[in-house]
Amino acid sequence: MQEIVFATNNQHKLEEIRRIVGDRFNVLSLEEIGCHEDIPETAETLEGNAWQKARYVKEHYGYDCFADDTGLMVDALGGAPGVYSARYAGPGHDSKANMSLLLKNMEGKEVRTARFVTVIALILGGKEMSFCGKVEGTILDSPEGDGGFGYDPVFRPDGEDCSFAMMSADAKNAISHRGRATAMLLDYLNSI
Repeated sequence: MQEIVFATNNQHKLEEIRRIVGDRFNVLSLEEIGCHEDIPETAETLEGNAWQKARYVKEHYGYDCFADDTGLMVDALGGAPGVYSARYAGPGHDSKANMSLLLKNMEGKEVRTARFVTVIALILGGKEMSFCGKVEGTILDSPEGDGGFGYDPVFRPDGEDCSFAMMSADAKNAISHRGRATAMLLDYLNSI
């Protein structure tokens, strides 16, 4: 089975990707390749951050790899938290604090449309490719459900009657931003 590194330390993302990829590839984490440093994410875009992480792993560890960056873009907040989604409430990557700040900033807002966007940057066999998945939805007034992670309890995807946090992992992966970007990644990997 071919090995590929997913440049993340986020266990939730790793489990989600491994579930989506199945047994097509052996997806290794940063920890499994001995990468314990904090890879910089200083770009102004999701795509820039994804490339920064993927190129870091390739350059310093030599592995073919892919990296993602995901953001929640809320229309009433001018696209925020966007590229700062994971550290919206501060550098600690505290999901509850991020969600609380988002809900506070959304108080009294009539327009609640938003979208999740995931960009995956892939370096494989000397080639570089990127894939982008999006899902449109609405920011809820309060959290619903305790599944998922991040902003899942306050995001209801269009066409659904519940938040991402209330869906099974398989149902979420079938329609989510990361699921869509990963499907494009897998289509490419399966075509080579």
